[in-house]
Amino acid sequence: MTEARVAVAYSGGRDSTALLHATLRAARLLGIDVVALHVHHGLSPNADAWLAHCRRRCERWARSGHPLRFASEHLSTAPRKGDSVEAWARTARYAALRRMALEQRTSLILLAHHQQDQAETFLLQALRGGGTSGLAGMPRVAEREGVTWARPWLAQPREAIDAYLRSHRIRYVDDESNADARLARNRLRRQVVPTLKQAFPQAQLAMATAAGWAHEASVCLRDLAQLDLATIARDASLRIEPWSALSWERRSNALRHWLHEQAPGSVSAMLVKRLLVEIPACSNGRWLIPGGELRRYRGRLTFSDSESSTGHRTIAPESTVRVTEAGTYPLPGWGGFLRATMTHQAGIAIGALGKIALLPRSGAEQFQAGPGRPPRALKKQYQAVGVSPDRRSGPLLYSKGQLLFVPGLGVDARVIAPTGDPQMALEWCEGPLTDESAEAADSLPFDR
Repeated sequence: MTEARVAVAYSGGRDSTALLHATLRAARLLGIDVVALHVHHGLSPNADAWLAHCRRRCERWARSGHPLRFASEHLSTAPRKGDSVEAWARTARYAALRRMALEQRTSLILLAHHQQDQAETFLLQALRGGGTSGLAGMPRVAEREGVTWARPWLAQPREAIDAYLRSHRIRYVDDESNADARLARNRLRRQVVPTLKQAFPQAQLAMATAAGWAHEASVCLRDLAQLDLATIARDASLRIEPWSALSWERRSNALRHWLHEQAPGSVSAMLVKRLLVEIPACSNGRWLIPGGELRRYRGRLTFSDSESSTGHRTIAPESTVRVTEAGTYPLPGWGGFLRATMTHQAGIAIGALGKIALLPRSGAEQFQAGPGRPPRALKKQYQAVGVSPDRRSGPLLYSKGQLLFVPGLGVDARVIAPTGDPQMALEWCEGPLTDESAEAADSLPFDR
């Protein structure tokens, strides 16, 4: 039987100390083990003292009969020049907490954020011009990379936490960085929020409530984008005509979510506004964005990452491949992989796939698109079916000097095997081979 165990992120400060104590009291009644996770950031001269305090406190509670163990990690990295120390510490802290939780065989981590933290997050995002997802603040529960992060006190005011600590006479450490006015959150906490609460006593509750509404709105916008993209996005491209038929607001929402799915970098609100104006106004266009390039061609918008769009790869392109059975064949030097499936018709005879030569375009290739049709230059064939220039970089497949397959066009009609003979259908896929790609290949039907 698996032990019931929960982890608490424990810095030794006011809020996490109260949460750990309350969790211990509940866990003792429920028969649940608790792990206190402490991250030593190495940023404060007092960090060693905080670690020692947390360890002693946990040892004392464990000796008194609480089901508690203590785990800590000293961060081995440091923020680079120009990095936001706040952002670096937050990212490194969450990564360390996840590692420790999994090592302690638990996938649930409790965080001590409360109502004031949520209100401050809402206000910071509003001042930075954040959208609904930013204004939504911190989720009460979130699952990421196999770990569930829960904030059970997100609706609790800080005054309730202070009262809890006083009633149980619990000591905690005070991080001197909380008084550093260079940090935006501290300026809000010390200079802005008190003034707001003096003028509007319910300001903290109102902002936290507004964050809840923003969360609901962001979920609705995500679902609307998925509905729109199901009809206007196909084969990793956005179809301009049906996208342009949407209202301005739905166009913006769909474009932002499509870019989030396609591009690894963060796309700013200003860039989205620019694209909303420029994309419908041109028949062909290119836009550099974080992580790569957008291109409009033949009524479609596509994204190419930086490596694909510049044509630079760190791995030399493969020169041959042997396709001996159905499956996926990674070709990282070409920036993608080949997928082979058994078929009854319009495929290539298995005997011709034993040794395939992989070659780039030379400009003189002729491709026959169908039986009885004349061979034509690849450029004309690409244009005929609307394959954009950024989708023409895959390898051409040859066997004994005969062109077999062209990415984006398919099997050359001159090598199609007779119906009923053992044969394969081929597909070229850009990007790395992932577990999902392999599973998709395994689930393809026998007859395409």
